Amino acid sequence: MTDIMRLAEGHEQVVIAAGEAAGLRCVIAIHSTALGPSLGGTRFYPYRSGNEALADALRLSKAMTYKAAAAGLDIGGGKGVIIGDPLRDKTEAVLRAYGQVVESLGGRYYAACDVGTSPSDLAVVARETRFARGTDPAYGGSGDSAISTAAGVFLGLKACAQFRFGTEDLAGLRVAIQGAGKVGRRLAGLLHAEKVHLTVADIDPDAAACVAERYAADVTTPGEIHRADADIYSPNAMGGALDERIIGELRAAVVAGAANNQLAEPGAGDRLREKGILYAPDFVISAGGLIQVVDELHPGGPSEERAAAQVETIPKRLAGIFEMSERDGVNTDKAARRLAEDRIRAVSRIHASWTRPVP
Repeated sequence: MTDIMRLAEGHEQVVIAAGEAAGLRCVIAIHSTALGPSLGGTRFYPYRSGNEALADALRLSKAMTYKAAAAGLDIGGGKGVIIGDPLRDKTEAVLRAYGQVVESLGGRYYAACDVGTSPSDLAVVARETRFARGTDPAYGGSGDSAISTAAGVFLGLKACAQFRFGTEDLAGLRVAIQGAGKVGRRLAGLLHAEKVHLTVADIDPDAAACVAERYAADVTTPGEIHRADADIYSPNAMGGALDERIIGELRAAVVAGAANNQLAEPGAGDRLREKGILYAPDFVISAGGLIQVVDELHPGGPSEERAAAQVETIPKRLAGIFEMSERDGVNTDKAARRLAEDRIRAVSRIHASWTRPVP
């Protein structure tokens, strides 16, 4: 419980809900509303325990705060997790019951898609709440946010290549992709079009084989992908991809991918820097999907062009972080967090000064 309390520090609100009739067990964590209402994906996953689900929600909601702040968005960080196997336990009743929990928060949290959920699932959630986003265009949403996430990571890889190799041209580079899911497989397609040599791994062998067949990729196992002879290692699965052992065995010169909370240990960022590995902070490079979903909050509704233009700012933000890291002698994750925290403090002061009661 000590670890849970530590993870909960700084959070504004945590809701644990269970609906016996529907079979719902969920957690919604709101880390911050300093910049605006919290927004984050809904993860449907077979957690081994309630504590594991709670810890994941706490970590991910905090990461969303940093992701939104670093991307220049006026929202805060939140996350919803539903305990269960999405292939077996995801029902209309569960999704609608979850929607009722979201609605009970009165707009402090907007639910979107994540691992185990899709735009069509969010359309079901939206039948019970005004605060669901990321649905299909037919329901007024912007569709699958994984498309924008993959696009942002792809552009981020170009920024990494420019900084590390002196050119943003990816042709001929070797990229090892961990995870062939919604983001990983789309990223593989974008990289294949750039004539990149790909190696892929996934816990689902069929998913990895599909990417390999479509994009001429080599296949390895999830336990070996980080050891691949690659220029860039791209984690696009679950979090905690970079611990002391993994970092020690990396051969790549760059780590850049969409997985959340990639640094598994407090010293992981410094260890990467000591090894001379350029790390693209996950909450910066993976912001494309969040940008797309937040664009749905625009009074005029979602705009593909407006969201795409915002996604295209990711390389510039990364370049600034890399330069700050070198200038200040800190790892890139720490540099990115400083920028996000500075923005949160500055905007919070403005909000505080303009919301005082008029005498």
